[in-house]
Amino acid sequence: MLDLIILSLHFFLCFLISIVIWHGPKDVDLQNSGGTGTAEMVPDGLILLGKEDDIKKSQRITAKVNGREVVVFYHKGKFHAMDSRCYRKIFVHMISDIDGQACIVCPWHKYVITLETGEGLYEGINPLEPSPTPKWQSKGVKQRLHKITIVNGNVYASPPDLSVSFDSDYFADKYKKSGGLAMEK
Repeated sequence: MLDLIILSLHFFLCFLISIVIWHGPKDVDLQNSGGTGTAEMVPDGLILLGKEDDIKKSQRITAKVNGREVVVFYHKGKFHAMDSRCYRKIFVHMISDIDGQACIVCPWHKYVITLETGEGLYEGINPLEPSPTPKWQSKGVKQRLHKITIVNGNVYASPPDLSVSFDSDYFADKYKKSGGLAMEK
């Protein structure tokens, strides 16, 4: 009889411990093996994205900034952060030099977006020129960029200013509602 009481008490304690663990604080691994993470808020309103050295080493990570899927690139000594989906589809993480600018190229639509400004670029001609030569021209800012701040070896993003809208907001909001990071392809 005593064995049954001890065994019951043991199972009850294990059950209570599992509830405490389940509902307790969660550790967030910003640099897991897939290179994706969930950002954490810090007191001054900035959102922690990861460790500076880790992002430099991997060249990019994905995270969520206020529920938005964001990709952070480290390219030629600078950090860049933007919505992870172009104004049509999800990014493949290839950076190309186009007309002297670091750009992302959408694999499906071939849209070209600059890392520095978020502008969409297209190659166009002026038919009025005697021998028209294609030149890179701006479609205007299409992609929401996120301001990066580095403090004590940590990389932070500022929450997005949603008072101004960009074409990428449509897909950022659409996939924000579906949840999960969908950067793997």
